Amino acid sequence: MSTFQVAVGDTLETRSFAADSVQLFLYNAAIWNPHRIHYDLPYTRETEGHPQLLIDGPLQGDWLTQMVEEWLGTHGVLTAFAYSNRMAAYLGDVLTGAGQVTECEGQSATLSLTLNNQNNQTTTVATARVRFQARP
Repeated sequence: MSTFQVAVGDTLETRSFAADSVQLFLYNAAIWNPHRIHYDLPYTRETEGHPQLLIDGPLQGDWLTQMVEEWLGTHGVLTAFAYSNRMAAYLGDVLTGAGQVTECEGQSATLSLTLNNQNNQTTTVATARVRFQARP
């Protein structure tokens, strides 16, 4: 049997994300989020005072879970995930996801993840816990 070998300090492949207005609209429709800052630009600017449509916090969390799932492949499962948005991300921003193994214990590991905008400002931080599965 072979196992997926990881060590503290291992990194996930970085990945860039850039939402468009259609993705924002569809994502918010799918999660039943009626907040207009994600799809109504005049409202967003005039009423809320933002320069552009906002990229949802939950969408950013979903992007980070996608990174973990792609890294794991068939070698394990995501068992816990928590994220926190640190600053607004706007339509037109390119967010780069990065991750690193911070702890290994038996068949489990903890990952630290971030999304940074094109100005290298952190918009979202997250922690993921994964469990590895032996494959024949």
